[in-house]
Amino acid sequence: MKQTSDVRKPYGGPTRSLVIALDVGTTFSGVSYAILEPGEIPKIYGVTRFPGQEHVAGNCKIPSILYYDQNGTVMAAGAEAESASIVSQAEDEYWIKAELFKLRLRPTAMKLDMNGMRLSPLPRNKTAVDVFGDFLNYLFRCTRNFIIDTHANGEGLWRAVEHGIEYVLSHPNGWEGAQQTKMRRAAVYGGLVPDTDEGRARIRFVTEGEASLHACVQSGLAADNPSRHGFLVADAGGGTLDISSYAVRGTQPLVIEEIAPPDCIFAGSVFVSRRAREFLAEKLKSSKYGTPDAIEHITKRFDETTKRLFRDKNEIQWVPFGSPLDKDLSVGIRGGSLKLTGVEVAELFEPSVQAAVASIKSQVEASQGMVKSVWLVGGFAASPWLFSQLQERLAPLKIRVSRPDSQTSKAVADGALGFYCDHHVSARVSRFMYGVEYLREFDPNDSDHVARKDRLCELPSGPRLLPDAFDCILARGVKVKESTVFTRKYCTELTNLSTLSVFEVEIWCYRGGDVVPLWIHRHAEDFSTLCVVRADLSPLSGSAEPKQGKNGKTYWTIVFSIEIHFGLTEFRARIKWNDNVRLSDRICVVR
Repeated sequence: MKQTSDVRKPYGGPTRSLVIALDVGTTFSGVSYAILEPGEIPKIYGVTRFPGQEHVAGNCKIPSILYYDQNGTVMAAGAEAESASIVSQAEDEYWIKAELFKLRLRPTAMKLDMNGMRLSPLPRNKTAVDVFGDFLNYLFRCTRNFIIDTHANGEGLWRAVEHGIEYVLSHPNGWEGAQQTKMRRAAVYGGLVPDTDEGRARIRFVTEGEASLHACVQSGLAADNPSRHGFLVADAGGGTLDISSYAVRGTQPLVIEEIAPPDCIFAGSVFVSRRAREFLAEKLKSSKYGTPDAIEHITKRFDETTKRLFRDKNEIQWVPFGSPLDKDLSVGIRGGSLKLTGVEVAELFEPSVQAAVASIKSQVEASQGMVKSVWLVGGFAASPWLFSQLQERLAPLKIRVSRPDSQTSKAVADGALGFYCDHHVSARVSRFMYGVEYLREFDPNDSDHVARKDRLCELPSGPRLLPDAFDCILARGVKVKESTVFTRKYCTELTNLSTLSVFEVEIWCYRGGDVVPLWIHRHAEDFSTLCVVRADLSPLSGSAEPKQGKNGKTYWTIVFSIEIHFGLTEFRARIKWNDNVRLSDRICVVR
């Protein structure tokens, strides 16, 4: 098995620097970092000591939880927030608990089924971005303290690198430019980087699927996988299941390409817990153990024990939650433990298992049968039941399911640094269709055009046009190299050159399939604005030639191009124009 040191190149930068990967998960979070020394092969370290976990050696994950007081001040976070003293103080002083806050950043197109339950309210005067930023700040401070306390001359090391630290933030496969913008704002809010172009540029993004791929590479996957076969990385976390399919295209150096559009579904372990809470509330509703506090406690114990250990639906399962004196035989409680059948527990997992299998089968189909193996990583991957069910249900397709031998729960944080250092993926597949609005010439013989007749507009040069036509620049399912640029040229007619100073173009995303739609349906779920490209085209006013329109009105024709850069982990678009002096451009502004 080829280890990471055999494929990773020495750091080529001129000075020592630090890169930190922050994996903020729905339920648990972790941090990895690398100290980059010129000419040396980077080594990845994990932060393994957090406040409240000093008694647990080598623990690399903490709960994604914060407590706020009534004024919106952070009072506790991470493992500390689960200590008995903090929980008691929070109850006495009416602190507000913030959890599952990552789910609030999700794209509106990703529907969230909470089984009738709602996300808890945010603290007063706090947005989801603020809470995310506060938690990033907590992880940053823990990382700083760990590095200073762990490394020789830690204080001096930190002083040497602190003003140029680069960060890699991981996010679910289904998140887009708008979510990356929110995360970047959260990093600024949390004090990781200053609110400047240079500061914001120190934040990079990687999907959890691609980060997990790099973690698997570090575990020897590339060396073990036949070159003609594709493989799938399934990152099963607390909130999402991120599915990505790849194939190795070269080994010297290692080159990997995405072979199917990545998928992201809400099927993580937290939804097993939510179903368990609902099930327990119904099962114990006639018992003295059916109070909200008791249900909360028993569900927590289910999470800590039964959910993690469950492996056989034919065996009786016990949820230990109380003392030997706790007893209610009518609902299966004896000796402080609740009795459940294996079938009951299996049913709590079933929707997540079914969703995972369906997504994997869809990826196999999209890859045209290339995928022959699945690597399961993430915190939920530790579940024996999930692992065995995927093995059993994918066996008829002759697909082998396995887990890396390293800690699956820290795969994303480690892999995010692998992405930064190694950058193995050379091509990615577009998940959706991307394009812009243009004006389509009116056809009086087309019934669809006639139905839109009330929206007709007329250009100064004469033609009658219909708005909201969709022009596809990048189709769904296209394999894109990192260097590939998709360009389309457009023109517009202006009667007032002063409008050039605030020129804007919306980049639209269409999620409805592979067939290019004729029109943009602005309020449909399948359409959304991905980003807005703004540019000051006023330099063109000097070279634009005036023309006489149909009614004798003066107008100017402006020609420009829209470029889309998709092959990177962060979507980019820009306007380009030629002012007869130089070629100019402007990068997109994501909203």
